[in-house]
Amino acid sequence: MLSRRHLRIKALQALYAYFITENLEIIIGEKNMLRSTEKIYGLVAYQLSFLVEIVKFATNRSEEAKKKFYPTEDELNPNEKFLHNRFIQQLSQNRDFMRKVNAYKINWIDEQDMVRKIFLEIKESGLYEKFMSSDKDSYAEDKIFITKIFKHFIAQSESLESFYEELDIYWADDLDVANILVLKIINGFDETWHELQPLPELYSTEGKDDPEEDKKFLLQLYRKTIVKSKEFEKMIDEKASNWELERIALMDIILIKMALAEFIEFPSIPVKVTMNEYIELSKYYSTPKSRVFINGILDNMITDLKKENKLLKIGRGLIE
Repeated sequence: MLSRRHLRIKALQALYAYFITENLEIIIGEKNMLRSTEKIYGLVAYQLSFLVEIVKFATNRSEEAKKKFYPTEDELNPNEKFLHNRFIQQLSQNRDFMRKVNAYKINWIDEQDMVRKIFLEIKESGLYEKFMSSDKDSYAEDKIFITKIFKHFIAQSESLESFYEELDIYWADDLDVANILVLKIINGFDETWHELQPLPELYSTEGKDDPEEDKKFLLQLYRKTIVKSKEFEKMIDEKASNWELERIALMDIILIKMALAEFIEFPSIPVKVTMNEYIELSKYYSTPKSRVFINGILDNMITDLKKENKLLKIGRGLIE
C-alpha cells in the first residue's frame, strides 16, 4: 500500500534523526525506522475501527431510544439505513481486520464522548441527510457514503489527531499517510469478498517479483545515504560554491544526499523521477527557497555524474 514517496518520507525522517543524534548506530536507526513505518498499520486499524465504532454507537443509541417511556414514532420505527451499512458489516466480519484490532488492543470504551461528538457532527450534516433520504440502496452506495464521512469528519478530526498523538507522538506525523491507506483499503473492498479475505500488506507487492522489494528499497536508501554521506558532502560543497556547508539547511543537505544515493545506487529508478520526488519533498519539509536551491544543485550534479559515467541506469530512458 505504501507508495515510494511514503517510503522516502519515512527514510527522510529516520535520516534526520540519525544526523542530529550523536553516536546513533546505523542498525539501531534502521530498526527504529522499520518499527515506525510498520506502526502506520496500527493507525490505519484505529481509523477503520473508529468507523465501525460510529455505527455501533448509532445502533446502541437507536436501541436505547426505543426503550424510553414515551418513544416517538420515529424512535420506534427509525430509518436504519446507516445502522445496516453493508460495507461496515463486511468490515466488522473480516477476520484479518479483527486480528489487527485485537493485536493493537483497540478499544473505544473510554472515548465515548469523542465518538458521540463526531457521530452528531455526521448526523447533522447534509451528507447524512442526503444518504438517509436517498432511494438508492446498494453496497456501492453504502461504501461511497462511508468514504465521504471518513474524508469529511474522521480524517479531519482534531480530537482524533490529539488522541493518536497521546498514544504515540510519531502518529501525528503519520496520520495523513494512514488516512490515504484507509481510503485505499475501503476503495479496494469488493461486495463479493468473504470474511477470510486478507487486507492489503503495508509494503506494496503489486507487480513485483520480490514481495520484499519496497522494504529493501527503504533500508537501502537509508543505509546508502549514511554510508556515502561524507562523499556526498564533498560533492555538495563543490557545487554550492557560494555557500558554506554549515549555512545550508540540514534538511536540504539530507534531501540532496538521498537524491544522490538514488542517482548512483538505484539503477532502475529514472533520474527524472528522483529529481521530481526530492523537489516535491523539499516543498513540505524544508524552507520556501529550498526547491530552487535543490533543483539547481542536483541539475549540476547530474551533468557531472553523466560525464563521470556514474549514472549507471538499467533500461532505456532512465537517465534523461
